[in-house]
Amino acid sequence: MNLILLGGPGAGKGTQAKMLIEKFKIPQISTGDILRAAVKEGTEMGKKAKEFMDAGKLVPDSVVIGIIEDRLKQADAKQGFILDGFPRTVPQAEALDATLAKMSSKIDHVVSIDVDEEALVTRLTGRRTCKNAACGQMFHVQFTPPKKEGICDKCGSELYQRDDDNETTVRSRLSTYNQATKPLIDYYAKKSLVRQVKGVGSISDIFNVIVGIVQK
Repeated sequence: MNLILLGGPGAGKGTQAKMLIEKFKIPQISTGDILRAAVKEGTEMGKKAKEFMDAGKLVPDSVVIGIIEDRLKQADAKQGFILDGFPRTVPQAEALDATLAKMSSKIDHVVSIDVDEEALVTRLTGRRTCKNAACGQMFHVQFTPPKKEGICDKCGSELYQRDDDNETTVRSRLSTYNQATKPLIDYYAKKSLVRQVKGVGSISDIFNVIVGIVQK
């Protein structure tokens, strides 16, 4: 089963991905992770990527897709995979389709976790994180508040709001996501691959809906 997960910042994509990995025993393939791994291992594509990274340039799609192809050929991806952070654009989706076709493979489902934008702003701006790096416990001022305001229940350290969780930054991230993702959803909808899931309710309920869709 080959999946692409889409969802705006705060939609719960990461949480659902972890649960899907566990259930279906397939790897989550993160573009950032495999890019760093390819550079570290000094693969042919990794060396090409490093040239661009060292020059402070974006790694071109042709190199990224080459690194993804190398990763998809590894044994643990034979039964399927979940793509995380790729594709981000329609040209990347087209390149991915061509690569998978060469491997006699294809994308089975594109799961889009949909959450109202204002709900996402509330989720993200209300997050608070423990300053103690060894703890890192997270809270939410509305949904999971600490017993004592501003203090971590677990270790007693101060809580803080991450810089990228302020409203201005959150709205900017959502705007960027929406602009980049809508064309992708349209692209995959034409192939009848998009499965839209409401990202509201309990984590387990959302997970059960996703499982029910991809197992049809």
